[in-house]
Amino acid sequence: MSFDDHERSVWAGRAEAYDRSFALLCAHPAGALLDAARVAGGTRFLDVGTGSGTVAALAAGRGARVSAVDAEPSMVDLTKSRVPEAEVTTGILPHLPFADASFDAVVANFVVNHVGDPLAAVAEMMRLVRPGGRVAVTIWPAPAPPAQALWGAVFDAAGVERSGDLPRLPRDADFARTREGLSNLIVRAGRVTDVEDAVLAWDHETEAEAWWSGPASGLSNAGVVMARQTPETVARIRREFDRQTAAYRTPGGRLALPTSALLAAATRSP
Repeated sequence: MSFDDHERSVWAGRAEAYDRSFALLCAHPAGALLDAARVAGGTRFLDVGTGSGTVAALAAGRGARVSAVDAEPSMVDLTKSRVPEAEVTTGILPHLPFADASFDAVVANFVVNHVGDPLAAVAEMMRLVRPGGRVAVTIWPAPAPPAQALWGAVFDAAGVERSGDLPRLPRDADFARTREGLSNLIVRAGRVTDVEDAVLAWDHETEAEAWWSGPASGLSNAGVVMARQTPETVARIRREFDRQTAAYRTPGGRLALPTSALLAAATRSP
């Protein structure tokens, strides 16, 4: 199975599960992403990989003229219901159904992590933005921050064997998941000036059940691993999850998981 086919299968029909689990985590950088793209009232705006519509809704709240696209139909349906003022459609990077220079700003919030050709994906975003317009993206860094690394630690402690057969990007398609690596990816996409980058760090506060429910519903590579286990092994994973998340519990019983993201933005040159 190709990287892209694997990603499509992981997220297929799982918009509601995503909304209950990882959507709040991914929502945190939304304001900074729109600021980097200079989204304001009247901006012709495209949200690529809209997911459950968090970024699209925030842009609409700023008075932007919002379009949104996602490869997963269940995400498209959820965003249509959440952001009725937006034009929402299905589309798969790196070939989106819009004309050249259709937008003033194009963003992708944690989407480049999920495509088989990151450079082609960013180049497609550049195609869609007008000269002088802005493109902005976020990704998760590598090595993984504590919130994401927690799952590997839980699986290791539970004695879960991972087969290593999950698709990976070819070496010539991958890039360094660092601040410099992301900025360089945008530069390589071409036709850019005014490149900016940043590291965003925060504690993701969530209920333990919400953090468990993502992989338990099959979401992300952790979810693929979980789905392959016997009920006895899943119970052992849950015990380790409860044990290892205890260090992150707040006085109110929620989790506060340290995490971070990388943001980069650029202006399309003439």
